[in-house]
Amino acid sequence: MLSILRSLVQEVNSARDLQEALDIIVSRVQKAMGTEVCSVYLLDPATNRYILMATEGLYRKAVGQVSLAYSEGLVGLVGSREEPINLEDAPSHPRYRYFPETGEERFRSFLGVPIIHHRRVLGVLVVQQRESSRCFDEGEEAFLVTVSAQLAGVIAHSEATGAISGLSLTGEEAHDVSFNGVPGAPGVAIGQSVVVYPAADLDVVPEKPTDDVDQELELFHAAVTAVREDIERVAKRLASQLRPEEQALFDVYLRMLGDDALPGEVANKIREGIWAQGALKQVVQQYVRHFEMMDDHYLQERAVDIRDLGRRLLSHLQEGEQKHLNYPERTVLVSEELTPAMLGEVPKGQLVGLVSVKGSSNSHVAILARAMGVPTVMGLVDIPVNQLDGKELIVDGFEGQIFASPSADLRSFYQAICDEEDELIRGLEVLKDKPCETTDHHRVSMLVNTGLMTDVVRSLSNGAEGIGLYRTEVPFMIKDRFPSEQEQREYYREQLEAFAPNPVTMRTLDIGGDKALTYFPIQEENPFLGWRGIRVTLDHPEIFLVQVRAMLKASEGLNNLQIMLPMISNISEVEESLHLIYRVYHEVREEGYEIHMPKVGVMVEVPAAVYQIRELADRVDFLSVGSNDLTQYLLAVDRNNPRVAQLYHSYHPAVLQALVRIAQDAHSVGKPVGICGELAGDPGGALLLMAMGYDSLSMNAASLPKVKSVIRSVSREWAIQLLEDVLLLDSPHVIKSCVDLALRNAGFGRYLRPGKSTAMAVSEAAVS
Repeated sequence: MLSILRSLVQEVNSARDLQEALDIIVSRVQKAMGTEVCSVYLLDPATNRYILMATEGLYRKAVGQVSLAYSEGLVGLVGSREEPINLEDAPSHPRYRYFPETGEERFRSFLGVPIIHHRRVLGVLVVQQRESSRCFDEGEEAFLVTVSAQLAGVIAHSEATGAISGLSLTGEEAHDVSFNGVPGAPGVAIGQSVVVYPAADLDVVPEKPTDDVDQELELFHAAVTAVREDIERVAKRLASQLRPEEQALFDVYLRMLGDDALPGEVANKIREGIWAQGALKQVVQQYVRHFEMMDDHYLQERAVDIRDLGRRLLSHLQEGEQKHLNYPERTVLVSEELTPAMLGEVPKGQLVGLVSVKGSSNSHVAILARAMGVPTVMGLVDIPVNQLDGKELIVDGFEGQIFASPSADLRSFYQAICDEEDELIRGLEVLKDKPCETTDHHRVSMLVNTGLMTDVVRSLSNGAEGIGLYRTEVPFMIKDRFPSEQEQREYYREQLEAFAPNPVTMRTLDIGGDKALTYFPIQEENPFLGWRGIRVTLDHPEIFLVQVRAMLKASEGLNNLQIMLPMISNISEVEESLHLIYRVYHEVREEGYEIHMPKVGVMVEVPAAVYQIRELADRVDFLSVGSNDLTQYLLAVDRNNPRVAQLYHSYHPAVLQALVRIAQDAHSVGKPVGICGELAGDPGGALLLMAMGYDSLSMNAASLPKVKSVIRSVSREWAIQLLEDVLLLDSPHVIKSCVDLALRNAGFGRYLRPGKSTAMAVSEAAVS
């Protein structure tokens, strides 16, 4: 059964569209189970009805014609219960619904299993059998459940592909196709998508037609000629070093490049109006699918050769093509995996949004996007990238959501958000030089998180009082080697000078987890619980010492440096780090530099540190909570994983209780405590943190004016009462709603961005 399942998944993965995928499923499952009927019903999001989309055994004319309400019939029962239903005599069941156009009156045994993807019921997979035959046994039920689970993602992807093309399951025009990912950089963007894909990757070649068949044929034939010459050249060079059977491999490649082989089929596809790269992709994937399904091991291996040949041809087709991309005035850049180089190709002022299948909110591109103020969504695992080129997209960087083919209503809804944001930012400029102080005179320091000089410019214009977190890994990430002491010194000096005499808190190198250096790869099964942060730099003191030395020398004459240690979980890590810092301090002084010993603090982002606050505070000058990591460690949720991202919630009662405890314990021993995480940049979260007693809030520069405006408009007493109220609640969603309601009642409803539910309500209203 495993080999059948593997073959089925491969076939369905290679299907050109949803209908072909469904036809493959019903045909192969019927054959594998030896049953008389296999059918797929999909739930149409537009009508909330199950539609018969494919069948093997029922009358074909019923496909697309038969539909059931959400809870109607046995199919509706399977979907609503979200579990298999196995019946020996289906017509006798009270929920049985008979459709004469299907011809199913001949079949009595019924087995239906739900198709579920990311908690959403996509449809129901059904097999049926005549009365005289056996009932479906447990093994068959288990097989069908396994098939359903394996194919759910493929069906979701295919369904999305069709929807993006502008058609619903019923063939009607589709609008407001949405995909959920991870917020990368806040804001809303409306623009035209430009898909950028890595060179020679057939899987991500976009599907698009061509208006110039002759030019595409010419390009393809030139690529075939170039690849043939490459292979002949290599074969000739290696002829003396290879045995005849090894030399024959090159002959196989050359035969596949014959006019009556692969090139001929690609040319036929181009003549049908498909651009050369898309035609090549379709033919190569079809060849690969056929070879991989063969029983002969030698022939299975030929699939690798076909794939390699396809990549070679694609590489020649793509030469120079990326340089000729046309970027519209409002470009939304889309890719399997965005890189900083891709961002740099877009003309200045034309990049309005970013969308990436891979990556996280901590990736280099996300950090760059926040610095540039470009709304970004990452981690869109189900998005069919190759269908998006040239489409109008709405990028919601607040919620981590994108909409394709937006309706006029949804577009105007999001345009209003863009306009409000612009107006709000202009209105808050007057607060730039005013202190962040409540109406009853409680003062909070407003700091920023930075990594690049572009962050600094925005921070100063928004009235930041210093840097609460300078991510020193950013200069390391933009190089192809470790930066020298002098290079680091120059980076650090820029930051220190820009904010002098205000404090600049520099976090020592924090790599590992989802932050990797190409020249210092860390391969681990569980990177977030592995070698990262202080663990790496203490194991490599040569890196740590050079970095601290560069920091200290950069601070000469300014003396506004503070050093912060990441991922501390043991007192011994603090003591070892302090020993190295003091050693460097004395060495730099001996070299003649007039510097002061900087304050040293630790980041509280591991649950173990929450219970050692007093012991840590005895050894350092300050503490700073990294609320992003602390939240994900407390909740055991990787916030960059779209499958569980909805479980990551900064307002979780456990997170709030931990934050209260940290502030109380730090102040009990007389040490200041700040916070540098997403919660500090959220107006409601900032109010709760201020009420808890946090001395400083550090956030992205864009969030600073809103947070300052809210804090200056309320009393600390009011915020403390709000905190006491929410600490009695046991649901993060209820807590968030309670805080939002308090903000609205205080006149700050305009600071609260509409959530997914609001956007989807607008979308559904537009559809209906």
